Parts: sequence; structure tokens; C-alpha cells
Amino acid sequence: MANLRDIRNRIRAVKNTGKITRAMQLVAASKMKRAQDHALQGRAYAELLARLLATLQERQPDYQHPFLQERDVKVRGVLVISSDRGLAGPLNSNLFREIGELPKDTQFFSIGRKAKQFIARTKRNLVASFEVTEEARYSELRPVVEMMIDLYKQGEIDTVEVLYPRFKNTLVQEPTLETFLPLDRFEAQLKETLEQAGETLVEDVRDITFEPSPDKILEQLLDRFIKREIYQRLLDARASEHSARMVAMKAATDNAKKLQDSLTLQYNKARQAAITQEILEITAAASS
Repeated sequence: MANLRDIRNRIRAVKNTGKITRAMQLVAASKMKRAQDHALQGRAYAELLARLLATLQERQPDYQHPFLQERDVKVRGVLVISSDRGLAGPLNSNLFREIGELPKDTQFFSIGRKAKQFIARTKRNLVASFEVTEEARYSELRPVVEMMIDLYKQGEIDTVEVLYPRFKNTLVQEPTLETFLPLDRFEAQLKETLEQAGETLVEDVRDITFEPSPDKILEQLLDRFIKREIYQRLLDARASEHSARMVAMKAATDNAKKLQDSLTLQYNKARQAAITQEILEITAAASS
């Protein structure tokens, strides 16, 4: 009977755990839909900005700006965007593997407690860490991006890069490292992506009039462009996080159901064996 009681307790515990993971799955699914919508809607705007910027540069090839000047890379600046919480499958661990591949003197900036904890634990150079709410507002991202841009202008870092889980679909989130400054590197990355899709980065500039002038627009656009592109990566990271958590909790719920079924079968077999044993003992006692 003690064995039956143990199995019964395990069934109850697994059932309760399954209820918890099921609830977490539903919450993550709700957040996932909103985050995916925001990420996918923002991509069109970010791509439009990139096309406008590339088109302006095509019109003004001699325009000079610190963001456009190539430089020797001595110290890299990398912003790592992770989740604050776990239970998201391999989402964060995949990012951390990428961190391990970067040079030891890389200057790190972080959004998300998991990235902050990993960088500190591995004794990397964590310059600053920032927190962003569930809503991931643009205003919350500005301080970290402005800090990195200032350090880039001062020559403290020679690149502005972002490592984040890029959202591809509900089941696939890829750890991705992108360079935003110097801007030429980012445009080369984007151009390659668009060419693979059969598109071009630069629009036909012959019929476009820029007011007040291409130079003035470029001056205003460059800073805003970098911030908006990095914000898009934050939206992607949020969509990836909720998608990964929903998938992980669904897998946990399914596993709990399988384990519960297995334990129930084990319980029924043990109970049947106990009843059979009792019948045999009663029969033996009656015939003696």
C-alpha cells in the first residue's frame, strides 16, 4: 500500500505541475501574439528608413559624418539583449555561446537580467546594464543606445553591435550579431539580405526631390536611424522570448501529460497486483 500511496502522490504532483505549465503556456501565447505583431509591423518601417538612408547617400557620395567613416577596430562594443526570466528553452544559452566567441576585451552593454548575470559571472567587461519593461518602449532603449553612440564618437569603442535572438517564426529564434556602426557594415549586411530576397537597397533617385537638402536630411536621419534600427532588434528579442517560452511550456505540459499517463498505468498495475495477492492469501487461508 505504501508503494501505491507514493505513486498516487506522484500523479497528483505531476498533475499540478501540468496545470501550472499549461497556464504559463497560455499567458506566453497571449504575449507572443502581441510581441510578434509589434516586431513584424516595425520591420517594414525599419526597412523603409534603411532604403531612404541608402538612397540619400547615393545622392550625396561625398557627405562626411563620423557614422560613415570606416576605422580600425580595436575595441568592439556589443549590446546583448536577453530575457529577464528563464523557462524559455535554449533562447538565452544560445546567446551566451555567441558571447563566448567574442574577444576578451569586448565592451558589453546588456538589456535583460540573464545577460547581465552571465557577463558578470564570466568576468567580461560589462560597461552598463539597463532594464526594459514588458512593453519595450522606445524611450526605454534610448539611454543605452545614446551611451554607446557617445562612446563611439569619443573613440572608446570602434563598433556598435547588437547580439539578440532574431525572430524568424514561432519555432525558430536565431542568435544574431549585427553591426550598426560603422554604418557601411550595417548597409552591407542589409544589402546582402535584400539581394537574397530579390530586392535592392537603393531606390531610383532620379525622380526624388529632397527638401531642404540631402545633407540636412542625412544629418537628422543618421542618429534617429541607428536608434530605430536597434529598437527593432529589441522588439524582435521580445517576440523571440515569448515564442520560446510558449513552446517550452507546451513541451513541459505535454511531457507532464505523458508522465501522468505512465504513472496512472503503473498505479493500476500495482493496484491490480495488490488485489490479486490479497485474493490469493484469502484463498490460501480458506483452504488450510
